[in-house]
Amino acid sequence: MASSSNAGQPTISLPRRTSWPPEPIPPPFSVGYLSRKALPIKRNDAEALTREDVQYDLLNHIFTDTKAVFTPQTSEKSDKITFKELYINALYNSNKCSKVLKEKMLETPAFAIELAKISLLTNVGRINTTMAFFPEMKTALRTYHPVPSLQKTDGNAQDAPRIKNCLKAALLPSEFKTLPPATPDEILEKKNAGQCPPTSVVNLVFVLSNHAAPLASIHFDGNFNFLDLFIPKALSSVDRARTFLWLMYHYLEPSNTPNPFNDSFSRQNPPKAPQIRTLSDQEMDRENVDTREEIEWGKHMSGRRNLFLQKLVSSLESDKKAKLVAPHFVPDTAVPQPSAASSTRRRRAEPTKEEAAFMYYVPGEEVAPTPPPTTTTTTTREPMRRETLSRSQSAGTNDLARFGRPEERSMLQHAWHTVMTTDPLGDSDEEEDEYSRLDYGKC
Repeated sequence: MASSSNAGQPTISLPRRTSWPPEPIPPPFSVGYLSRKALPIKRNDAEALTREDVQYDLLNHIFTDTKAVFTPQTSEKSDKITFKELYINALYNSNKCSKVLKEKMLETPAFAIELAKISLLTNVGRINTTMAFFPEMKTALRTYHPVPSLQKTDGNAQDAPRIKNCLKAALLPSEFKTLPPATPDEILEKKNAGQCPPTSVVNLVFVLSNHAAPLASIHFDGNFNFLDLFIPKALSSVDRARTFLWLMYHYLEPSNTPNPFNDSFSRQNPPKAPQIRTLSDQEMDRENVDTREEIEWGKHMSGRRNLFLQKLVSSLESDKKAKLVAPHFVPDTAVPQPSAASSTRRRRAEPTKEEAAFMYYVPGEEVAPTPPPTTTTTTTREPMRRETLSRSQSAGTNDLARFGRPEERSMLQHAWHTVMTTDPLGDSDEEEDEYSRLDYGKC
């Protein structure tokens, strides 16, 4: 890809931000033709992410580069290290990296590399926080995706929100007390002032991603930017990897040392990045090719996810049906093995106040209501009223007063009675019964 010189073009300086990680810069400095909404990989649930989706060859060239030219960002090492070591160490030393994850990274170095590759994609915004990488993920806020080319160690690659949290906490020890630099200019100022490294590698990737547009004319020809390095394009993966590493070195290492990732163009046109070669159709067909094993594994994991969802839906439906069986009440005649005294009372034609008011609570069982025989105690409100009116009509006014004014109930008995006889959808003015009027009369 040809790049033209932009000598004399002013550097764009943006105000310092007060939050971290820095948010995408607002218009007019937005990415333009590459919308940040179009940047994340979008796939349906259980759909595998292919090598082309993740730009596997690009990631592979970045993490297999053997140039030990980067300054360690922790105090344990003093010798220069490769980018792979630099980035993995940043993840490992993050305050949000769990103990289990650290142990897995130490036990299985290949897993640490796979995690670093997925993390770098999350770092630049290609993988957003709606994605997860384990099939047993239950929340509807995420979609599961197998990544066959980056899950060969069978390690738990977490989900995007956890990876993002780990990245946000991957700071230099000096950056925990103060906000890290939020613009490219601030990073260069720290570097030129002698602070090396001027910021963490993770923060640098956040900053370059969020300032991709204004940097497009500084390091490229104005029609290409930092985020384009990670987008599927007909461009050499080897060249894109070298350009990415060139940018990492340019912002992290001292300016008085030559950039080991220079090509002849970048060497002659600072601060331009190395050129990127355009690929032919035949060359494109040879890049990011999924293997047969990866395709089969992706299908297997997609099937496993679908089976898990089917079982989950079936379980939820069963739970829903169980919840439809609401707790209910049955009259005391339904309780087995009644006492002798209770049996004697049930043979009476007229119920006592205890029998008329008390209902047994039965949780979680579906008991079909059985119409009581004519000799069984009447416990519902309407039969009681009909019996009261019948007696009052035959006994006169005095009897009406005697039957229309029931004896007092305990608070618990009145509560059960209210639950069983009150229509929750009815007008509250119609809910007043004889016992309520009795209570009101005491006021």
